[in-house]
Amino acid sequence: MSSPALLSPFTVSGLTLKNRIVVSPMCQYSAVDGVVTDWHLVHLGRFALGGAALVFVEATGVEARGRISPGDTGIWNDAQARALARIAEFLKANGAAAGIQLAHAGRKGSTRRPWDGGVELNAEDAAKGEPAWETLSPSAIPFSDTYPKPRAMNAADMAEVIIAFREAARRANDAGFDVVEIHAAHGYLLHEFLSPLVNHRTDAYGGDLQGRMKFPLEVIETVRAVWPAHKPLFLRVSSSDYVDGGVTIEDTVAFAKAAKALGVDVVDCSSGGNTPVPPKLYPGYQVPYAEAVRKGAGVATMAIGLILDAELAETIIASGKADLIALARPALEDPNFAIHASAALTGTPDYGLAPTPAKSGLDRLAQALKHMAKA
Repeated sequence: MSSPALLSPFTVSGLTLKNRIVVSPMCQYSAVDGVVTDWHLVHLGRFALGGAALVFVEATGVEARGRISPGDTGIWNDAQARALARIAEFLKANGAAAGIQLAHAGRKGSTRRPWDGGVELNAEDAAKGEPAWETLSPSAIPFSDTYPKPRAMNAADMAEVIIAFREAARRANDAGFDVVEIHAAHGYLLHEFLSPLVNHRTDAYGGDLQGRMKFPLEVIETVRAVWPAHKPLFLRVSSSDYVDGGVTIEDTVAFAKAAKALGVDVVDCSSGGNTPVPPKLYPGYQVPYAEAVRKGAGVATMAIGLILDAELAETIIASGKADLIALARPALEDPNFAIHASAALTGTPDYGLAPTPAKSGLDRLAQALKHMAKA
């Protein structure tokens, strides 16, 4: 019986991942002044213990006005980076590569945490010590009636954001991360520039696709220039806006091809987020995007979106539709997804996917169960 493709190693740039299972960035809205806490260490650390090859820290603001909410993680100062370094160290010490997603929320920032309604911050929030901040976007178009109206960015704003991404990448490297992912999806700033639904600019950064790609590509080029050549650079995209006149998969393939030329190693293919219009959800619903980008742009891709079981994940990798599988909610429900995937695909759980302490503990448990069965 051949070994499952899902459990095979994957080498990208100078990094070899022990399998194809990646834990996707998942916002926890639980940081304090952008600083991660023990919550984040435990939340992320359990995925390394469960055998995932690469674990990403959530969307992390490159500047304060780039947060979604006051609870977002940040990497715009050294104190935040020092706290993140503890997480990177733990992940790597326990068998997983450490990744971090660098993000700017754009017009979708300055909002309450989701469990507080997710709407625009107001005077009531300010009285509690969480004041609103000015949001930025390529054009002054709010996401919805419950979101703040952003200010259209000028040349100085764009220069500041590029510097913020550059310095965030430097801090991420100093903090010990193996992978950086640039967030250009889900209706956040870089996706806003890419989408004609939001980008109504008449200067060099608007208009046709070449103009709309200009700013995101400048960010990619700047990050790649300071991110070590032997460390992979990922890029998350929203492959489709799901509405007429928005980003199409053809646009995304062209963007991915240009990003690859600047040094992007893996394109993480998500979708939606620039409008309240939801996609039609079904298992693996975004996999065709990963396949299209992989073939059309000639770049490695990561598939994500309701990949709920090992069998579907295996099919995606084995058939060449994507190179990596990213899990969010399935990983939350089962932090040991990789170990359980080995059991589902081979008939035997591979406890070697987990680090030695966990392996020893599981071995002792297995031995105890055997003794109980004989008693």
